[in-house]
Amino acid sequence: MKLINFTIIKLTIGLIVGIIIAFYKPITASLAIITTICFISITLVIKLLLKKTPKGYLFGVFTYITIIFIGILTTTLHNEREASNHYSQVKSINQSKDLITFRIREVLKPNLYHDKYIIDILKINSKTVSGKSILNVEKDSLVTQLKVDDILATTEPFKTIKEPLNPEQFNYKNYLAKQYIDHQITTRNNYLFSILKKKHTVYGHAEKLRDHIKKRLESYDFKPDELAIINALILGQRHDISSIIYDNYVKAGAIHILAVSGLHVGIILLLITALLKPLEHLKNGRVFKIIIILVFLWCFAIIAGLSASVTRAVTMFSIVTIGTHLKRPVNIYNTLAISIFVLLLFKPLFLFDVGFQLSYSAVIAIVSIQPLLVPLWQPKWFVFKTLWQVFTVSIAAQLGVLPLSLFYFHQFPGLFFLSNLVIIPCLGFILGLGILVIILALLNSLPELLSTFYGFIINYLNQFIKWISLQDAFIFEAISFNGLQLITSYFLIIAFVRCIIKVNYKKIVFLLVSIALFQGAFINNSFNKKASEFIIFHKGRETIIAQRKNTLLKFYSNIDTSILKTSFRDYKVANNINRITIDSLSPIYKIKDRYLLVIDDNGIYNVKQFHPDYIVLINTPKINLNRMIDSIKPSLIIANGSNYKSQVLKWKATCKNKKVPFHYTYEKGALVLDND
Repeated sequence: MKLINFTIIKLTIGLIVGIIIAFYKPITASLAIITTICFISITLVIKLLLKKTPKGYLFGVFTYITIIFIGILTTTLHNEREASNHYSQVKSINQSKDLITFRIREVLKPNLYHDKYIIDILKINSKTVSGKSILNVEKDSLVTQLKVDDILATTEPFKTIKEPLNPEQFNYKNYLAKQYIDHQITTRNNYLFSILKKKHTVYGHAEKLRDHIKKRLESYDFKPDELAIINALILGQRHDISSIIYDNYVKAGAIHILAVSGLHVGIILLLITALLKPLEHLKNGRVFKIIIILVFLWCFAIIAGLSASVTRAVTMFSIVTIGTHLKRPVNIYNTLAISIFVLLLFKPLFLFDVGFQLSYSAVIAIVSIQPLLVPLWQPKWFVFKTLWQVFTVSIAAQLGVLPLSLFYFHQFPGLFFLSNLVIIPCLGFILGLGILVIILALLNSLPELLSTFYGFIINYLNQFIKWISLQDAFIFEAISFNGLQLITSYFLIIAFVRCIIKVNYKKIVFLLVSIALFQGAFINNSFNKKASEFIIFHKGRETIIAQRKNTLLKFYSNIDTSILKTSFRDYKVANNINRITIDSLSPIYKIKDRYLLVIDDNGIYNVKQFHPDYIVLINTPKINLNRMIDSIKPSLIIANGSNYKSQVLKWKATCKNKKVPFHYTYEKGALVLDND
């Protein structure tokens, strides 16, 4: 039976198409509702007219169009910004006098300067509103962090989340927009006013339970890094993991075990199923078993914070549980399609979640490719057979997520198979023992020997991952990979797998065409890039100018070399830079047939030999801008992040009066000039 013939898979594809259309080309809710009702009505009429032939092409076409519009409608109705009481609809949103009341929804990982939270907006002044925002609270060692469900108020205004200020930089604005978050509030603790708490939400109860578990574990002799990994593995909380440990897991290709997802939920399901097996001998025991499993799985999802990864995993395994325990045949592809359909019906923007894409790509690859790899070697010994099973699962999963990993993370851990070969067989034992440790700790009955033993296992795991991550020769980083290459690479993988199943003329042609398309994507990428460009980057309190010529990037700056390479890694990867040089700042640069003059804090600009078209002001030079404009007559004036903001505002006003274009990198981002 062909995969595409499964009805639920067709419907899921249609729903996905509708979500993509609605996300990139949004329409009003009223239009989406009317259109969807019309197509549902037409489809039903066609079905009635074709009573004996409901599978006719006309019915199929209209059914598919209807499900696409259902996807559009679902996405439109879930758009929180369009709600009449959304806080963005309040005209006074940017006025600092407004009293904004909010509830802490989720605690995020802090940065160097701020504790960060996702908040639900409850009121603006006396008006009840809805919507989510980001709260940034300046760090204060004397004040404890805010807790989930804390209700507070502030008069600090909303600020729009900015686009990235440098080319190819991670777009945090787009990332948050997919969670319906467009604004942020930045404040200090003394500008927050606590309000009497109301009853706790599900998130609040889960947070309280996690905090209680964490405090109980802290009373035992676990090291900070061990405790952080336990919290990540079982409670889904990665906030306390140090950057060094996190980087080690990334480089070792084992970061997936730190995010509670399908792997963890699947192992937990196997453990619960085994423990509850005796219930099957009772009358209606199978039904009770299903109910207990589902309750346990969803309680675990709530404790883990109902993150996207754990929600989709629990949804999928809930469907598997119901199907298998009711003695009904379960096709894994249908199960995956149903779980995707249900998730996207209630959370359509999960589709754009990186974890969602990686998780389903891995599972689909495992069920499709792994059965083809297993017969290649059939060892007789149980140990080798088990290791071969784990190895083929790892290969299949990595093949499924490889294009996405290259697209999003631009790296590939060459020793992933070794880390997974050791970790995956042990993960069930680690999770099972971890759950037991937590239960005993909550009951104040955890033996010191058991806690020490479990700490030793976690420490050994960290040390093994560290050793893998130090094998630099097997870690491939800074790989340039764009969207077109992503799509064509999946065509190539599909064509290759089809040839493994059975080779024939059509499949070989498809494989050759896929190879040609994949190569074409690389050629297209080379042709579409500018050969040369001149960039004035933005960085607070610093000046960074650069020239790129093909794959050579030359920085002009006085800051540390390591900072330059780290800060602009994304630009380096996107432009396939293979060589970087660094030089000190120069006062004059030539860009094609034009000149650029840098005026620093010395304020010297008396030039007679040439006419500069661009002026870059750095380090807040003390100059009379009116006089300078009259003298030089530049076509553009640029101020970067090294200048005082108060002075920049004065320059901006002067340029406006003089009708000279003004570019401030803090507001408009880096300036890129064509140097071809």
